[in-house]
Amino acid sequence: MSLKILINGCKGRMGGTLMALAPKSGIEIAAAVDEGDDPSASIGNCDVVIDFSFHCATAPLVRLAAEAAKPMVIGTTGHSEEERAEILNETTRIPVIWAGNFSIGVNLLFHLTKRAASILGPKYHAEITELHHALKVDAPSGTAEMLVTAVREGRSLPPESVRHGRTGIVGVRPDDEIGVHALRGGDVVGEHTVFFAGHGERVELRHVATDREIFARGALNAARWVAGKSPGLYGMDDVLGISSAP
Repeated sequence: MSLKILINGCKGRMGGTLMALAPKSGIEIAAAVDEGDDPSASIGNCDVVIDFSFHCATAPLVRLAAEAAKPMVIGTTGHSEEERAEILNETTRIPVIWAGNFSIGVNLLFHLTKRAASILGPKYHAEITELHHALKVDAPSGTAEMLVTAVREGRSLPPESVRHGRTGIVGVRPDDEIGVHALRGGDVVGEHTVFFAGHGERVELRHVATDREIFARGALNAARWVAGKSPGLYGMDDVLGISSAP
């Protein structure tokens, strides 16, 4: 019996990709809703709810899913602290996978970056670059921010250690600094590179996205994984089995 999903945000870029990919992956689309639609009429017919919409729509949808005992996959970002608190409150009732990036390769990159930062130490200076299409309006990317978090956690560094770009006479680079640089141009789907530059050698961890389907595939994998799980908050590291890996 195939998994049945409800897609919230079906008219968006990710929603459209999910709509196209789900049937090819053996997953049934029980309902597809967007702004102005009422998901309460169809949420009972699905096994998992997938949300790629707008930040203000997520919390009401999570409450609705919790009332119907439906697991959720959330790819929407940009929530306020109040909205985040509302969403997290419902994870006591249903299992929720919440991730800023559903690419399997990117989530492996997060894991490897944290490990490398810890193993290599502060003398291997961490620099992060990201390249995206010219239409992207925010910088740095959410994925770059998560890579910053991975380095910070790997080295127990405070938020003040992050340096966004450099210009002018900036002085000698501190060992505990994390450089972040955003590049924009053309139709680039997404490229992220983490540099650990030491004396006499350099380690680079890089991910290149060439097709947005990678994010949809990851979200569908997450939907399969979360079905039947116990209530709680999960991430893609749980889906990939690397949440407790050394």
